[in-house]
Amino acid sequence: MLEKTLLTFLKQMAKGIALQFGPNCEVVIHDLSDNYKDHTIVAIENGHITSRQVGDGPSMAVLDALHGDQSQLKDHVSYLTKTKDGRILKSTTIYIRNDDDNIIGIFAINFDITELMMVQNALNPLISITSPKGETSRIPKNVADLLTELIDESTALIGKPVALMTREDKIKAIKFLNDRGALLITKAGDKISKHFGISKYTLYSYIDSSNED
Repeated sequence: MLEKTLLTFLKQMAKGIALQFGPNCEVVIHDLSDNYKDHTIVAIENGHITSRQVGDGPSMAVLDALHGDQSQLKDHVSYLTKTKDGRILKSTTIYIRNDDDNIIGIFAINFDITELMMVQNALNPLISITSPKGETSRIPKNVADLLTELIDESTALIGKPVALMTREDKIKAIKFLNDRGALLITKAGDKISKHFGISKYTLYSYIDSSNED
């Protein structure tokens, strides 16, 4: 049987995890140290998840530990399992080993995510987007921020810093700003001219040039 101090600690941890995550979280301790192959469960919290109780038998993970190559078994974290009645569980299996590296127990967590998945399925149509991934538009606090954002977008459109832009690049960027209505913002001409290092006269000549294209 599992050493008393170890088992007491594992039971405390199981209870703490179950309390932390609530009634949808089952925590199970299997004792594999002796010949309890038909009655491996020595402690369980929220056993209603899988309809099991203390004294019940092994799971697939237990069978793997009992009959498989123990040296090859690794802890299995965050995988999906299913109950007999079709509920979906997010499971974790931790193998407990002695000083000789033999498996003497299993600490397992089974979190019922069935209802969460139903919520996810209901939310997906509401949060799905048609724009490319990573393309996120900010919401400006005021028109000054809006103008700054539009200027940043015009620079990104060209793909190079202003210092490296040609006349044609600047005409293209300013056309973008004009098409987006940036020039309708009060004193936008001053800020745009300063950003591109041109005079207001040049700014409006660039706008005229873009309108001629």
